[in-house]
Formats: sequence, structure tokens, C-alpha cells
Amino acid sequence: MTAEAMARVRVLRREEWQARAEAHAARVDAFVQPHLARRAEHVRHPVHDFLFTYYSQRPAQLRRWHPGFGVALEDAAEHAGLKGYDGDPAAVSPAYVATQRPLLTQLHTLLAATAARTPQFGCFGLHEWAMVYRAGDGTRHDWPLRLGQAGTDAVVESHRIGCSHFDAFRFFTPAARPLNTLQPGRDDRAAFEQPGCLHAGMDLYKHAFRLTPMIDSDLVADCFELARDIRVLDMRAAPYDLTDLGFEPVKIETAAGKAAYVEAQRGFAERGAPLRARLVEECERLLAVAPESR
Repeated sequence: MTAEAMARVRVLRREEWQARAEAHAARVDAFVQPHLARRAEHVRHPVHDFLFTYYSQRPAQLRRWHPGFGVALEDAAEHAGLKGYDGDPAAVSPAYVATQRPLLTQLHTLLAATAARTPQFGCFGLHEWAMVYRAGDGTRHDWPLRLGQAGTDAVVESHRIGCSHFDAFRFFTPAARPLNTLQPGRDDRAAFEQPGCLHAGMDLYKHAFRLTPMIDSDLVADCFELARDIRVLDMRAAPYDLTDLGFEPVKIETAAGKAAYVEAQRGFAERGAPLRARLVEECERLLAVAPESR
């Protein structure tokens, strides 16, 4: 990094950044360490393992703290060889940010479009039910269906399915796909995503870690914690019987269950809105550093 660029960078002494790095690792370890212990014992958890198996961020990557672009770290040999860093003090380089312009543009478009939409709260988590509709023995998790296969199918058939999230819709069974009133595709997420969707809220974590190391890891951890809590509701409202794991079902096939689901869904949308706004702001800040190719 040039001397001119360094003049615009805030420099943290080792004792400052190391304390922040340790606090970040301790924060996420409350969730990471139980996952690693289960993995060592070859034990699967259908709720808590999701953030480490569905998403590509590895536990070690989540634990590693980054200050984000615009902050340099003194005496930071641990960071000097990491992706995106150069110089001494170690800092994410403008050259690296420039290489990420396509990603920044893509995420900014998606996040801004999602934020601009009015949240919708009428899906009742039926995406998980559609994933096992008429599935026979082909359910996604090795746990019994709370209402059995016939009862699960009846719930799907008696409701309007309106899933807007492609990465949920793509796991619908072949029999369930035509029942969805929307047909989101892989390349048109920005045309469908809406901020009331549980999976759109969980995906804030994915968007945040894809921006690593250009953004502060505190924001990544905030999105991770939101995704962790959303996943619990997602599976409590799913058709599986997870009472043996301590998860009481949200019975979305009943009026009371629907009301409970919507109330929780609204709460998550409210929590997700400022995180989505922060990610949009970070994309805009970084795009200002990354010149358009000619």
C-alpha cells in the first residue's frame, strides 16, 4: 500500500486489535465449539449444524477476526499472508478491493432491491413442508415427520405456497414445485427476494462472509447470530418432530401456530433491516474504492 493510501488508514496497535480478535473468537465460540465437538463424535444436529454445512464459511474462518478495509494492524504477521492483505502494518489493499467489484455490485443490487420491498409474512414456513411433500423415504433430515407423510402432504395441499427464495425453492420436491405461486430462478434473486423471508434473513450471514476481509468481522458476527436464531424458528415450524432435541413445534397448520410464526417472523425482519442496511453501506463504500474497468 502506498504512503498516500496509508495516510488514510487507521492503524491499530497489536494490543488493541488482539483484544478485539480474542473477543470476536469468544463470541462465536459459544456456537462453534459445540459444533466442532459434535463433528468429532460424528453426531449430526439438524438445527445447529446448518450454518456450517449449508454455508461455505468454515468454523476457523468465522473465528478469525478482520478489521475491514481502511484499518491496518501493527505487528500482525498472522494477517500478512491472508487473502487481500499486504503491507506492514497489514491491511486489506485497494488492489484487492478492486478485484471484488463484480461481487460488490452483485450483492449491492440484491441487498438494495430486497431492502426496498415491503416485508411479506404469509408464507408460514411452508417451504420446509414443500421439501418433503410426497417424498416417501426421501426426507432431507433423518427425523420423523410430526404429522406423518399423509398429514404433511395434506397441510401442503390445503395452503397457498408462495416461496420467493430460490435457494429454498430449489429443494422443493418435484411434486411441490408446480404448487408454488412464484417461480424464482437462480439468476433473478433480485427480482424476488423480500425482507420478511426467513432465508433472506439467514443469507445476510452469507453475504457478510463473502465480503470478508473487506468488512469488520463484528458485522459478520451480528449476521451470524441473526442466522442462528432464525434457523431455530425455521426448524421449529418445519414438519419434523424435534421435541427430543428440545425444540417445541410451531404448529403452522393451526391458527395459533400461524400467529406465533408471523410474530417471530416480524421480529426477525426488524432485526435484519439494519444489518442489511449496513451491508449496503459497506458495498457502496467499497465500490467507491474499486474503479470500474474500462
